[in-house]
Amino acid sequence: MIFYLFWTLVFIGAIACTYLLSAADFRRRIIPDAYLVPLFLIGLLTVNFFPYWICSVSDGVIGATLGYALGAGIGFVFDYIEQKKSPKSPAPIGMGDIKLLATGGIWLGTRGLAIALVFSCVFGCLWGICKKQHFIPFAPFFVIGAILSLIITAFLI
Repeated sequence: MIFYLFWTLVFIGAIACTYLLSAADFRRRIIPDAYLVPLFLIGLLTVNFFPYWICSVSDGVIGATLGYALGAGIGFVFDYIEQKKSPKSPAPIGMGDIKLLATGGIWLGTRGLAIALVFSCVFGCLWGICKKQHFIPFAPFFVIGAILSLIITAFLI
């Protein structure tokens, strides 16, 4: 009984952090570490101690490392291209987005991270095209992609 109550509280905390970081990125275009670090630690706790989670500890750590490296690599390439065009342009991918990819990797593992990235990029591009926006907040679309990835990985794969 206490086990289920504990995990219910942990997941409510994760949902609250997810909502707050998505709202902050949508409104202010910044992902605060105050919401991201607890979400990462809850993911680490979940992967380690929740008995029926969708990925193992090693897959979660590899997913976090891969997510961080992938985000940093893509951010570096896009920043290099943008700096060639105009030297005073802001960075297209912020460090909050890169840390969010690492957090998604710890929660979802490598396979789930790949699925979430595909969904989030498609949804973000569609939203950017429909709204005709140059800057797209990544966190809300990554959260939607991560939830869909969690559902697909847990129930369909």
